[in-house]
Parts: sequence; C-alpha cells; structure tokens
Amino acid sequence: MPQDKTAVVTGSTSGIGLAIARALAGAGANVVINGFGDKAEIEQIRSSMEAEHGVSVAYDGANMLKPQEIADMIRAAEERFGSVDILVNNAGIQHVSPVDEFPDDKWDEIIAINLSATFHATKAALPGMKRRGWGRIVNTASAHALVASPFKSAYVAAKHGIAGFTKSCALEVAQQKITVNAICPGYVWTPLVERQIPDTMKARGMTEDEVKRDVILAAQPTKEFVTPEQVAALAVFLCSDAAAQITGAMLSMDGGWTAA
Repeated sequence: MPQDKTAVVTGSTSGIGLAIARALAGAGANVVINGFGDKAEIEQIRSSMEAEHGVSVAYDGANMLKPQEIADMIRAAEERFGSVDILVNNAGIQHVSPVDEFPDDKWDEIIAINLSATFHATKAALPGMKRRGWGRIVNTASAHALVASPFKSAYVAAKHGIAGFTKSCALEVAQQKITVNAICPGYVWTPLVERQIPDTMKARGMTEDEVKRDVILAAQPTKEFVTPEQVAALAVFLCSDAAAQITGAMLSMDGGWTAA
C-alpha cells in the first residue's frame, strides 16, 4: 500500500479527485491536493484529512491550463516531501455542443486541462520516479476514452488521447518499476451530475428516478451510478505492490457500458 509515499492528485477539491485524495491519505500517503474553490472550504478539507489520517496534506492551487504552474507544483511537492511517488491526473472539464457550433475557447480549454495537463504533470514527475526506481501514475479517463457520445467531441477526443498517452508512457517506463494506468468510469454520482437533474426533470417532464435511469444512465446496464469511493478504491489498489504487473491498462468501471 502507499504508506509513507507522497501523492499529487490534480482536480482534488471535490468529486472523484477528492475521494481519491482521501483514500490515499487513509492508506498512509502524504497528499498534495489541487483545484479551485473557496479558500476556507479547501483549508477545512486539507486540515480534516490531516487530522483524520495522521498524514501531511498540502494544497497547491496550480492552474491546469498553465504548464509552468503544473511543473512548479510537482517541484514544490518534491521539495516539501522529498519525492512524488504517486501522480493522479484527475482534473477535467466538460462542454456539450455540436462540432460546428463548438466554441474554439472551450475546445482549447478541454484539450489543455483534460489531456495536455496530464502530459505536463507526468513529464515533471517522471524524472524523480526514475531516480528512485518506483512510481505510480493513475490517469482518470472515462468510458469516453473507449466509446463516443454525440456533442462531446472535445471531451471524447481528450479522453481517447489519455488512452493513447497512458499506453505509450507505460511502455517507456515498463522496466523501471513505474506503472501507468487509466481508470475509465461511467457516470459517477458527483455534485456535478446531481446539479443537472432538476433542469433535466423540468425540460423532459420526468421524475428524478426517470431522469437517472432513462437519461443519465441510459448507457449503463446496471442502471446504477459509480461512486467516487469505488473509483478511489481502484486507484489505491493500482498504487499497491499487488498491482505491480498492471500497466498500460484501461480499467473500465462503467456498469457494463462498454461491454455492449
């Protein structure tokens, strides 16, 4: 398990990223959380994680649109903790629009945050992992790294890019005790998803259960949401010695979505 290791988790002030950060702290890792939000709320999250798990937790507000800030975050973590042993590339955004109406700035932002930020963080973290002869890189992909949906061209393109990057990077470091994997969740029950439900109920004249089952979970055979804690548990496993021979893998956690 990742006890006495240091993990950097991008996009970890809420949702999946926060669940992963908490799970890694619970497993004994020092953690650097990252993301936007209310400063007081972030400090409460940081301090409560420290108090609950007896590890050191730092916050870094690096903007995932800015490569230099990403590199500086990795360097600062190495200076503070002595190493970055685990990198979880989780930050992501979404925008829904037909291709011919897709705003240029939204395309650029989604590619930058969902794909390019993973490259920049990985590039910064790998030299230290190589020197120490151990590392775990876990990329939060999506079922959309494996299949497509309409009106999500930038997101699907970025997540397919994560699949290719994960595999290529894994091959490069396969003999250096560094693993690189991607988790591909289906729809995860997060505040972002929850906030979509009232508007969809109103727009479609549906009940909450109907929206969940027939709209959001239409592609998920189990008709159940993935939970952030389930994704986090898989991330922690991938950081363990038991997962040493899992690398370059796209691990589906989607209620059977991509089995069809």
